[in-house]
Amino acid sequence: MHKAGFVNIVGNPNVGKSTLMNQLVGERISIATFKAQTTRHRIMGIVNTPEVQIVFSDTPGVLKPNYKLQESMLAFSVSALNDADVLLYVTDVVEDPEKNADFLEKVRGMKIPVLLLINKIDESDQKSLGDIVERWHALLPNAEILPISAKNKFGTDLLLRRIQELLPESPPYFDKDQLTDKPARFFVSEIIREKILLYYDKEIPYSVEVKVERFKETEKKIHINAVIYVERESQKGIVIGHQGVALKKVSTEARKALERFFDKEVYLETFVKVDKDWRSSKKELDSFGYNPE
Repeated sequence: MHKAGFVNIVGNPNVGKSTLMNQLVGERISIATFKAQTTRHRIMGIVNTPEVQIVFSDTPGVLKPNYKLQESMLAFSVSALNDADVLLYVTDVVEDPEKNADFLEKVRGMKIPVLLLINKIDESDQKSLGDIVERWHALLPNAEILPISAKNKFGTDLLLRRIQELLPESPPYFDKDQLTDKPARFFVSEIIREKILLYYDKEIPYSVEVKVERFKETEKKIHINAVIYVERESQKGIVIGHQGVALKKVSTEARKALERFFDKEVYLETFVKVDKDWRSSKKELDSFGYNPE
């Protein structure tokens, strides 16, 4: 008997969805930083054993969209409700359970198994956690509630076992040696974007997109040319920095991370260009892969 299925991870921004995804998959698939709206795409990570294939899907945090990029991000999250065999709804010990009630109403009406994961329990006490569980049980009475700490790997083994119990009998959907549905270029863009999230303040990280224009791999080395797109000339100046110092720092840290990710020597060249419409233009968003269909 072989089991396989799609396990989709949804929830509001900054509750630890990407950290959980990385713990469950055992690889660094989704970038996870301290900033909200880190994940912009729907990213699959695949766990394989001889008897089971679990296709996890990390999604952007649910939010009220203010521009077309955020509309696409919300569409990725909503689409995750439509094709899941098991849904993981992630919250934490500080989030208001009433936040984004419209999306929660969709979750409440689902017929598939829903596991409500209360993350970051290491930041709470027993009594407070009990109160949180009661509030969520009232909101999602059909959900199975599991307290976890993704960062500290508390409860994640139990969660994996429970997911395996809930999955339907099925042959695998992907090759057994496949780790994700995304190409190598995607992870190059994500890793560069992660470093931008870490090293720049204010609106810069949310105004930036990265496109890989050249990815040439040999047996020992990978040559990468990547373009960092911003919306305004002033942002371009900030990203580059005085005498190119800021861009050099980001590129160096990204190169080191890419070498760890690919386990190869990486030669990385980065350029900065202005595209004032990229967050608002459907054509531009499509070219960056923001199409949930």
